[in-house]
Order: sequence, then structure tokens, then C-alpha cells
Amino acid sequence: MKIQEITVKSVMTKSNLPVSDFSVNPYVGCSHACSYCYASFMKRFTNHPEPWGEFVDVKQWPELRHPEKYAGKEAFFGSVTDCYQPCEAKYGRTRALLTQLQGSGIRISIATKSDLVLRDMDLIRTFPDARVSFSINTLDEDFRKEMDRAASIERRLAAMKELYDAGIQTVCQMAPIFPGITDAKAIIEAVRDRCNLIWLENLNLRGDYKARILEWVHGHYPELDGLYQEIYTHGKRDYWSALDTELRAYAAAEGFPYVWDDDSKRSDFGGTADHCELFLP
Repeated sequence: MKIQEITVKSVMTKSNLPVSDFSVNPYVGCSHACSYCYASFMKRFTNHPEPWGEFVDVKQWPELRHPEKYAGKEAFFGSVTDCYQPCEAKYGRTRALLTQLQGSGIRISIATKSDLVLRDMDLIRTFPDARVSFSINTLDEDFRKEMDRAASIERRLAAMKELYDAGIQTVCQMAPIFPGITDAKAIIEAVRDRCNLIWLENLNLRGDYKARILEWVHGHYPELDGLYQEIYTHGKRDYWSALDTELRAYAAAEGFPYVWDDDSKRSDFGGTADHCELFLP
């Protein structure tokens, strides 16, 4: 793992994401090395010869001036990195930024696969409507180990529970859902007592990791070759439509509001959308 410190003018980047005004990434790269990481495209801009997942640049920036200017805005921590990957324990860049923003009135949303986030509960709970999301797309630890080097599923679930019990909003990001592998209802049952929202997102294979994922599925689940070819070679949506119908019925039976993303002319999770949301009472 190559880790180096770099200097940047600012860590607050204006965001094009509909969920936030600013994207916050205290690191470039991520040692979690998720096999399906959409952020791997960042390697094009880093001049790193190392593979994605084998380098991290630690950002150093000038202390924020007049943080009160961010009042009423929202910052998303971790759009293309995990702010609580292992090197955060040493460098503390995420905690440094939270400290600089404390009392500014900005809202924060944090996405992670690490229970290191618990270290900063004291700071997170001081932000209005703070939200922490954990990526959990399997309860199978063997599958998890094949896909990433992050904290175990057990540790993620425990951290989610601790934050939830402390009154901090929590989200389960069931992302991405691997067709025929991810057991969506089992995950919902595992998190229903420790999160406020479940975000479901389908596996969207693109770029250089498409071939790698398809090869991995063939090697471990050859019986799913046909399904993955239907979805990712022929563009068929039957699997997602069936899953959408199943989860919609499940949510109705359990009394969970089930909301689909209809932005950008996308109709529903089973049609053309990439994700849907399930709210827990």
C-alpha cells in the first residue's frame, strides 16, 4: 500500500449530486479495494502506477475560513473514497474537517464501510440531521471477503446499531445488489432494528471491472452465467422487475413505505431506475 500526503487548496468541492451541495473526500484512493468500485475511474487523474486499492493520497488543506458560510448546505462525505478507511486512524483528516465545520450549521451525510466512524460520534451528533450510511450487500462473510477489504459485516451492523441507538440517523446501502447472490430480504431483516432507511441499488457493471466481475461470477457461481449474460450482455431487465415486485409486496406487508427514484426520466427500480428506497418506521 502506497500512502503519501498531498496538499490541496480545498477539501470542499461543489457537488453535482442531487443529495448534496458539497462532496468531501479527505483522501484520494481507498485501501478497501472493492472489486466493483465505481470510483476506480479516479485513477485516471492520479498518475499512480499502482492498481486501484493499492494507493492512498492523504489530503492536507488550509483550515477552513468562515465555515459559517456553509450554514444550511449539505456535505456528502465519501463520494469517491471511504473517509474512515484504515489510514484515517493515523492521519485523522476526516475528524479534522468535522472539527473545522462544527457549529457552522452545515448538514452532513457520511458513507462508509468502517466502524471507525464510531470514534467521531461526539462530533457527528452535533451536526443537524447528521446521517451515516453503511454499505451492506451481503450477510455472507466469505462473499464479502472476495469483494472488499473493509470491516466485517458483523462490525458494520454493530456500528450501525450503536449510532442508531445514539439517535443518529442511519442508512443501510444495499449497494450494489448482485443478481442471484444478494439476499435482499435477509439484509432488510438484519437491519430493520438499527436503521431509518434502506437504499437499494442494482449492480451496474461498467468500465474495466465489468469483465473482472463476470469472470468472478463464472468461477464461483457458474450456474448464474446465463442470468448475468441476460442482464449485462443483452440488457434484459426481467430480474430487476421481479425483484422490484417482490420487495414492493414485502414492504407493503410489513408496512414500510417503498419509494422509487423517478429522477432523470427513470420510472422505477424494476424499469429503468438504478435504485429505490425503503423507509423503516
